[in-house]
Amino acid sequence: MTSQSASPFTAREFRDALGLFPTGVAVVTALSGAGEKLGVTVSSFSSVSLDPPLVSFGLAKSAHSFDDWVAAPHFAINVLTEEQEHLSTKFARALSDKWSGLSPRRGTAAEVPLLDEALAWFECAKFAQHDAGDHLIVLGRILSFARTPHEGRRPLVFFRSAYHRLHGSEAVKPAE
Repeated sequence: MTSQSASPFTAREFRDALGLFPTGVAVVTALSGAGEKLGVTVSSFSSVSLDPPLVSFGLAKSAHSFDDWVAAPHFAINVLTEEQEHLSTKFARALSDKWSGLSPRRGTAAEVPLLDEALAWFECAKFAQHDAGDHLIVLGRILSFARTPHEGRRPLVFFRSAYHRLHGSEAVKPAE
């Protein structure tokens, strides 16, 4: 249920507050019904369930290829590395040739495009989609996944509306 009353804050204030939560960056890829490659940058990727294995991402309803995304039965999440900031920027631009200069490989489970050198890949079958204001929340059931064989690679991080890099500090494990 949505409220029709005015918010006590502006959209910019809300966005700036959300920007204080650092997120990883991923490119979601799929194929349209006509076989055209789709791709969009997201920072809304999240694990949802281990049993069954589910993940989600948010898709803006204003996306140029929104109808193709809604119809796509499969998609892949490509978790980007620090070295792939250029791919994040490229796939965030609407109406551009996002695939120019790229030769993605086909996934083995869903045959969707996978970006080389990603930190991890998750091939998914669409499980559900839910209306969420100006976005659609898409849930996918994991069919297959893989991680990069290159140890020491780090994720691309988005914080305060900018890309950041993790520093080489030692990881601290949470208490049990």
